[in-house]
Amino acid sequence: MTWDRESLREAALRVLGEVAPEADAAAVAGDLDLREELELDSMDILNLAIGLFQATGVEVPERDYAQIVTIDGCVAYLMGRLGPAG
Repeated sequence: MTWDRESLREAALRVLGEVAPEADAAAVAGDLDLREELELDSMDILNLAIGLFQATGVEVPERDYAQIVTIDGCVAYLMGRLGPAG
């Protein structure tokens, strides 16, 4: 699959919806810290990292979790690992 910013954003929002089903993931601003905005804890961030891996094939090591605590951060992190052509 070829990934672009929009498809990665959609994937990140889909995974977020699985991690925090009570939240309106689509209404979350891209630059807001999910830990504060949705009260995600460390296990939720772990599940977000696992979900991103399952959706995109990009492994997010624990040392990089701080980079995926916003939707924009998730997209930037994934783009950096996948490149513009996927």
